[in-house]
Parts: sequence; C-alpha cells; structure tokens
Amino acid sequence: MIVREPAWRLFSGELNSSTLEIKGTDEKSPSYVVSPLGAKINRVMISGVLLEKENIGNEDEPLWRARIQDVSGAFFVSVGRFQPEAAASMASLTVPSFVSMIGKVRTYTSDDGRVFVSVRPEKIMTVSEAERNRWVLTAARSMWSRLNTMKDALAVPDVTAEELKAKGMNASQAEGIISALDSYGFPESSKYLKMIQHALRTMLPDRDIDLGLPNDMSAMPDEIDIETHEISADKEDIVLGLLDELDDGKGAAYMELQRMAESQGINEIELEEITNSLMDQGLVYEPMLGRLKKI
Repeated sequence: MIVREPAWRLFSGELNSSTLEIKGTDEKSPSYVVSPLGAKINRVMISGVLLEKENIGNEDEPLWRARIQDVSGAFFVSVGRFQPEAAASMASLTVPSFVSMIGKVRTYTSDDGRVFVSVRPEKIMTVSEAERNRWVLTAARSMWSRLNTMKDALAVPDVTAEELKAKGMNASQAEGIISALDSYGFPESSKYLKMIQHALRTMLPDRDIDLGLPNDMSAMPDEIDIETHEISADKEDIVLGLLDELDDGKGAAYMELQRMAESQGINEIELEEITNSLMDQGLVYEPMLGRLKKI
C-alpha cells in the first residue's frame, strides 16, 4: 500500500530553520526536509498573506516567485510550467490577499553553503481571514505536539529510533527526531514557544497578553488548550459517500473525487484536510498513487 505524504501544517519560522534534506533512494521515492523539531516534511499546507509575486519568466513560460507572510516570517514560493494549474492560480491572485497553499518543499544550497527552503505549489487559492486563523490554530497545536514529542525523546539518554518506536511513535516520527537531534542537536525550545505565543496573540485584541506558556521545554505540560478547527462531520460523510460512488474496484480517482466534491461545495483545500483526517482516523487509505479507497 502506498501512503500519500501528509501536508504538514507548520509555521515558516520552523520550516526556514530546516537545513537537513533526506533524499529519496530512487526516482520514485520521496525526499524530505527535516525540521529542528523532527518533522519529516515532503508536503506542506501553509496559509498567510500574499505580499509579493513576480513573473520572472514570460507569458508563454511563466516562472512565478512569491512571498507569503505568516505569523512567524515568510514562505518563499516558486511555480513554473510544470505546475500549470498552480501557475494559472498565481497569475490571478491579488496582492495583498489571504491565501492557502499545498505544495512540496525543496532546498537550495548557495555558493557559500547556506541552505534555503522554498515551496513548489500544487494548489493555491484565496481564503478568508477566518480560514487563515483556523490554520494558525492548527499549526500552533501541531508545533506544541512536536515540542512534547521531542521532550519525551530527550528524557531517554542516547535515545535510538527503536526505543522511540517502543514508546509508541511511528517510524516517521522516530526517524525524524533522531535525524533532527543528530543534525541540529538539542532544540532551542524557547524560540518555538515564543513562536506559538506570538501566533496566538496575533488573533487577540490585546497582543501583549501573557498566555502563560512556559519559558522552555522542561516546564511544558503534556497538553495545551488551543481551540482547533473541527472538520464538519457532514462533509466527511459527503466525501465517504463519494468514495463509495466512485470506487471502480481499485478505489476512487482523486481528480474525479475533487471534481465531485467541488459540486458539493467542498473546495480543494477543504478536500485535502478532509481526506487527511479520514486517513488519520483509519477510514481511508491510498491503494495506489492518485486513488483513495475506504477501509
């Protein structure tokens, strides 16, 4: 069974601190960028304000460069002729505007050895400020979870991937944490805790309010009360019904699922969230690339 790479929700401050790349062993295997908190990232879902875009190509072969500002910095985006749908969407976007984007990460090493991370979009679209804020909440909770997972790992001296798996982590989590510790060392937890606090403050009337977060990882509780956007059960039921309807025995073609979902009022970004949620719940899997099937 081939599993689709999840679209990580994470702030630009964590992504842009990532310098470790794990390249696929062959043409079809995925490559990853590993963050200092142990996220093994192939794809991301980001949201923020599109502040700049420029076509450095031409009308026949556009090559867009863009900057999307989130609550911790900026994502740098490039899209060209190999992503025609995303390029067409980029051409129509207004600066400034709230956008959400799903894409693959890639790194570039400059002549002086510095590593830069950019995102190559698969999908990009305009969203509301409320939708952007829901993404901020999800990304904040995701970062908190990674901090706690790293805290658990560091409680074991000279921890190994096998020991982390024995503690209940999946292979990707365990490998990501070990790779991060080997490459970056002990993470600067105060930096990421401040990032979470700043992100949450941006949505409050009083941006100087103390949210009571600890100063470093050692004092962190296991849970944080961050409200998250719950995916509508009705929309999950709609997608599950469409998977039944479109299944030809080999599963439902994702492009056809997307077309049918749009007719039911579910856009591309929502569908990505819903199918990721259904896979997390063990209700759906990907029997082959580009197809989804109910379990």
